[in-house]
Amino acid sequence: QNQHDDVKKQLLELQLQHNSLRLEHRRSLESHSQRVAQLQQDRDSEVTSLQDTVFKLREESKLLRKAHLEVHSQLLSAQAQMEEFRQLKEALQKMPGLR
Repeated sequence: QNQHDDVKKQLLELQLQHNSLRLEHRRSLESHSQRVAQLQQDRDSEVTSLQDTVFKLREESKLLRKAHLEVHSQLLSAQAQMEEFRQLKEALQKMPGLR
């Protein structure tokens, strides 16, 4: 009888311990799930922000390329004008009546 009572007592203690562990496990699982959801939300937000940054940088790159081409074109035009003025200056210097 005493042995039976001891086994029942051990069983009851183990059941209580089991229930306590199950509750702790459930809480831990819920906490983990919330943390995973928060991390996913943070990641999604960061991805969206990075995509926006990439888009803006691509647009800025297009504008800079366009500006670079315009400056290059102006430079070529200025060089052509300088060459034309140089040729005119040489031609004027060769004219005998202008000295």
